[in-house]
Amino acid sequence: KRDPKFESVALEVCTSTMLELKECADEERGKGYLMPCLVDHRANITERQCHQYITKMTSIIFSDYRLICGFMDKCREDINTLQCGSIAVGEKDPHSQGEVIACLERALVREAEQKDNQIKDECKKAIMRVAELSADDFHLDRYLYFSCRDDRERFCENTQVGEGRVYKCLFNHKFEEAMSEKCRNALTTRQKLIAQDYKVSYSLAKACKADVRKYHCNPDTSMPRAREARLSFLLLCLESAVHRGLILSCLMEHLYTEKMVQDCEHRLLELQYFISRDWKLDPILYRKCQNDASRLCYTPGWNESSELMPPGAVFSCLYRHAYRTEEQGRRLTRDCKVEVQRILHQRALDVKLDPELQKRCMTDLGKWCSEKTDTGQELECLQDHLEELVSNCRDVVGNLTELESEDIQIEALLIRACEPVIQSHCHDVADNQIDTGNLLECLVQNKHQREMNDKCTVGVTHFQLVQMKDFRFSYKFKMACKEDVLKLCPNIKKKADVVICLSTTVRNDTLQDVKDQRVSLKCRKQLRVEELEMSEDIRLEPEMYDACKKDINKFCSSVAYGNAQIIECLKENKKQLSQVCHQKIFKLQETEMMDPELDYQLMRVCKQMIKRFCTESDAKNVLQCLKLNKNSELMDPKCKQMITKRQITQNTDYRLNPVLRKACKSDIPKFCQSILGKASDANELEGQVISCLKLKYADQRLSGDCEDQIRVILQESALDYRLDPQLQVHCSNEIPRLCAEEAAAQEQTGQVEECLKNNLLKIKPEECKMEVLNMLKESKADIFVDPVLHTACALDLKHHCAAINPGRGRQMSCLMESLQDKQVRLQPECKRRLQDRIDMWSYAAKVAPAEGFSDLAVQVMTSPSKNYILLIIALAVSLLFLVGLLCGRITKRVTRELKDR
Repeated sequence: KRDPKFESVALEVCTSTMLELKECADEERGKGYLMPCLVDHRANITERQCHQYITKMTSIIFSDYRLICGFMDKCREDINTLQCGSIAVGEKDPHSQGEVIACLERALVREAEQKDNQIKDECKKAIMRVAELSADDFHLDRYLYFSCRDDRERFCENTQVGEGRVYKCLFNHKFEEAMSEKCRNALTTRQKLIAQDYKVSYSLAKACKADVRKYHCNPDTSMPRAREARLSFLLLCLESAVHRGLILSCLMEHLYTEKMVQDCEHRLLELQYFISRDWKLDPILYRKCQNDASRLCYTPGWNESSELMPPGAVFSCLYRHAYRTEEQGRRLTRDCKVEVQRILHQRALDVKLDPELQKRCMTDLGKWCSEKTDTGQELECLQDHLEELVSNCRDVVGNLTELESEDIQIEALLIRACEPVIQSHCHDVADNQIDTGNLLECLVQNKHQREMNDKCTVGVTHFQLVQMKDFRFSYKFKMACKEDVLKLCPNIKKKADVVICLSTTVRNDTLQDVKDQRVSLKCRKQLRVEELEMSEDIRLEPEMYDACKKDINKFCSSVAYGNAQIIECLKENKKQLSQVCHQKIFKLQETEMMDPELDYQLMRVCKQMIKRFCTESDAKNVLQCLKLNKNSELMDPKCKQMITKRQITQNTDYRLNPVLRKACKSDIPKFCQSILGKASDANELEGQVISCLKLKYADQRLSGDCEDQIRVILQESALDYRLDPQLQVHCSNEIPRLCAEEAAAQEQTGQVEECLKNNLLKIKPEECKMEVLNMLKESKADIFVDPVLHTACALDLKHHCAAINPGRGRQMSCLMESLQDKQVRLQPECKRRLQDRIDMWSYAAKVAPAEGFSDLAVQVMTSPSKNYILLIIALAVSLLFLVGLLCGRITKRVTRELKDR
């Protein structure tokens, strides 16, 4: 390296270069300093022959650490101490000396990680200098070159050597499975050296050279650990210069996340504490909101403080204007509004970062929330105790809650917890820079998706419960209905009460066929959304929840809230509920039957079946549509079970069947007035009105519309005894005793009713016996009401009674005439079943004689011997007429005077 031949050749081929590089021209000849100087400045050499020569010499020099100027002198002791100079015996590879530098580099990295100073400072500088000089050409890092030779061919074959391009390519493929472990380790060491000194990365040093100088980003060497901090210091300095505060903003966005270091978190909160009290300390806000602050918050001199608007109050002023509508007047510019929202998102979790909130709520925080010290808990606690807060604090918390309802991203912890469901179902609305309540609405609608986790569900439900305290806390509802509320529901504050007020108005207008509805169309649409959301959880209906708290603890303590599970549990235990809770549940069922869309469980369980069968049905007729398709082969079993549940409920009280109620509005008061007199709003009639109408159906006295509805009920209850409440009430002991096997069947097809008919003589309670006799009476009126007989005689009906219209006992009479006609041969099963029915009717006639002429007429008309009976009656009347004609008067004549007296 000190051979004068090298210098003489260099002077010969680098004539122009020597004139340009004054620092190399001034080096003393013969001492070996010229070549290292030219190697250091080879990037600035433009002379072609000189550049080729120096590049070749650089490759030779870096092949053996002993050829690198001064390196051996500075690192001799460290090489021996760290045992980096020993080479295996018999090693003949001339390039193995590259292992020495690699060993020293690894030791340097290890020292930085373990804080263990083993290497002398002058050797450290020499190692970093070698790494820096080899930064442009990976051939110069001999150890890395030989470790990654095959990987370079595999991944970076077409990458041109020079300017650190091969390094960059290898870094990009570092975690490929095909990358060798030896190369991966060598690359890792190189990257760790870059972290200690950015100049070890040629491309970074070259690209940022001018900016480093411009923004003074070289670290002060007097700083502790200046060398180790060089890359991070450089990046922070450059990013800060470019983004002007975005680094702090980025760090704030990751506050309270798992990735945030605790020490950094404390420092950030300290910074934000002061920034929140003087908004001029936030450079981005300063830049974007300067004009808005002057225009809206009366701060003529940006850097001047004012008694009217102290620095801490300016941000409060800005965010009050940020969420104003166009109708409310002056608003922030878009850029300023985005910045205000950004700061709200970052600070909302910590009460201390909201000076106004902390100042006004200090007493309430101590009184109600002293134990709530975790992130975000203080604000949640204040919201939970909203009614108990002092007025000043309540106003601030209320305003902040209003802002959250418009922009739920202010609730940063909730948004992080809900990230999976947002990505899967709400990414469209989440990507909008300015939210208008859509994201919260989306989260509520998808609250029970499989991506939803417990934290997100709890957070969304908590905010829904907070919203119930004031309708203003539901942004979309407030914006859609504020005018309607002022006009129709003044002085009502709680959301649940507002919803009840508006929905009652809508229902009354609908029932009265009012042409111009009092509630506006946009409000009616949003009202429907709110009603559907409230139907999902009983806690969202405070009045019902308060009335049923004890019953929930008693009957539904193991049932989870949400998915309307508690409401369903209360419905199933309705008979055991307290009177006040029972009344609320009955009213709820009445509403749900009128508007099945509000029946959350029905809509959830039958969602797919509604899509399959009821796409063209109006929302009010969904249950009716499902009932019509209940016995379809394509019907889902779970949905079928739910439909049966709702039918059982409807048959307990005619008021729960709006279609029947409308069809029989004239028949019910006419025939069942005595039952109506006993009715109350708190209790069901246990199917008494429907049973009354069934008997009148058998007597053929109902109006056409009512008869059609009762026929459907009779057909359904004939297949499933659970749909006949009176039968269940009066035969509750006899069914398990006489028909246990039939009652236990999963699919009810009329077996229980048939069993009771067959065991009529064994039934002990008179009430139960009468119910079975009523069933027999009803089956006389229509064969469809007797599914067993109808199934047995289906072919005979088709062959012998096809022209006979169903209803009013016509087809039954046809079958009985066919039974008596010796020329007609009925199917054996039909004949047997029909004969059984005739015997039962005969017994029924003895046990339950006709109560009036109408019953007598029905018995005669449905009797197998009706022609004989009618002939006898006709002969008796004729005989009476003849006797009167032939015998004259039996009594004496009386004078007019005696009559008038």
